[in-house]
Amino acid sequence: MPQPHDILFKTLADPTRRAIFERLCRDGDQTVGALTAQAGVSQPAVSKHLGVLKRAGLVRDRHEGRQTHYSAQLDALSPLVDWTNQMGRFWQSRFDDLEDLLQRMDQ
Repeated sequence: MPQPHDILFKTLADPTRRAIFERLCRDGDQTVGALTAQAGVSQPAVSKHLGVLKRAGLVRDRHEGRQTHYSAQLDALSPLVDWTNQMGRFWQSRFDDLEDLLQRMDQ
């Protein structure tokens, strides 16, 4: 079973999906039409990307009349934040160990 951060990495690995998500983060709620105008790909492609982002929990949709508005769900990034913090602590510990070793070698 894939870990939550694996799903997010895979989802955000696509540059078009990442750009759509970044735009929603920066500019707030957007319709498919507004996203398509800036995406450089067709409306069906934007809709597919939004579906992938939605399944990963990165976006939420809200229907208003005939239009669907999408918004970024920033809390969904918490598994990535947790993973990067864990890796940061891991590498900091390794660098501290290396520094200790180098200091002992200099003595």
